[in-house]
Amino acid sequence: MSLELELTSHNPRQTQQIGSHLGQLALGGDVFLLVGELGTGKTCLTQGIAWGLGIKEYTLSPSFVIIRELYGRLPLYHIDLYRLDNITEIDELGLDDYFYGNGVCVVEWATKGLNLLPPQHLLIELNYQDDTQRSLYFTSRGDRYQQLLNRLKHSLPRQDN
Repeated sequence: MSLELELTSHNPRQTQQIGSHLGQLALGGDVFLLVGELGTGKTCLTQGIAWGLGIKEYTLSPSFVIIRELYGRLPLYHIDLYRLDNITEIDELGLDDYFYGNGVCVVEWATKGLNLLPPQHLLIELNYQDDTQRSLYFTSRGDRYQQLLNRLKHSLPRQDN
């Protein structure tokens, strides 16, 4: 069973605020899978998650290094699969230590490795609505993420969409 939630962000700051709420609710071992085209706000959302975890440094896209480790209330493992071309490359990264550790994993371009990623996770699809507005569609996979999504829904300001 899964739970779904759709939110609208009207600007990058609001996307970061949604991420910050998610980061505040995050527990060690959480896995957030982000999908969406270039420029839809995946890194912006991750910046907010980092802030919600109490991470002070600015979160950059890890596209060129694949994984960035940041430290706050919990470690944040920011993983970007954009530059990887096939499932074998992703498999050879040995990501299980990150996924099944004590930190929070955020994976950008997750569709490139879905078969290798944990079956229990929070999937977040980001889509363009216009130049600044984005839709964020959350789908929980597993009990932990249903609970998380319920808590997120009740921690955010009410949206009329």
